[in-house]
Amino acid sequence: MERTLRRRGFEAIAGADEAGRGACAGPLVAAACILPAGKRGRVPGLADSKLLTAAARDQAYEEIVARAVSWSVVVLPVEDLDERGMHVTNIEALRRAVSMLDPGPDYVLTDGFPVPGLARPGLAVWKGDRVAACVAAASVLAKVTRDRMMLELHEQWPEYDFAVHKGYITEAHTAALERHGPCPQHRMRFVNVRSARDLYTARVTGSAGMVDDGAMRPESRALTSTEDR
Repeated sequence: MERTLRRRGFEAIAGADEAGRGACAGPLVAAACILPAGKRGRVPGLADSKLLTAAARDQAYEEIVARAVSWSVVVLPVEDLDERGMHVTNIEALRRAVSMLDPGPDYVLTDGFPVPGLARPGLAVWKGDRVAACVAAASVLAKVTRDRMMLELHEQWPEYDFAVHKGYITEAHTAALERHGPCPQHRMRFVNVRSARDLYTARVTGSAGMVDDGAMRPESRALTSTEDR
């Protein structure tokens, strides 16, 4: 895909992707990356970050940072996600990551859905992190950055075992939520987090407690999957 765009005159091609969209705890991390053309841009072992082991991702991360023409990472905290919603903050994070590239791109490839407001032409690519090297590179940058942050959060809140599931909705994470209630790093827009909060409050106070499902946003309904983004 990058070769085709270069033949059309777009030399610097950026890929953009995020990590943590489907998690119910922790920050959202977006990354953008421009890889050089030719052999230097061929990162050994590069693939969609979800298909790599943690060790392989770390190795690919170091190679990407060393080889990239430019790269950037943007971190949006839980407070922003709860205040403005997942989709709005996700688009903003990707847009900011691309705008921070220096030198900037001639063309932008994004994973899955379009990002309006870019200063350059762009294309949303289905499974972009599996078909475009620059998007796969951005995927690795975002996931490695976020995973390292979740390891740090594990030190503060070990009862949730963030070091293992990284904030995604696994059975172990769900059990920890029900046992301890949410911590400040949990996203209150997720219905499972709100339910855990209300049930935990009812248990510790001895009151009946009401679960406030509210008008759950469409993106929140779609993000109850355990898929590791």
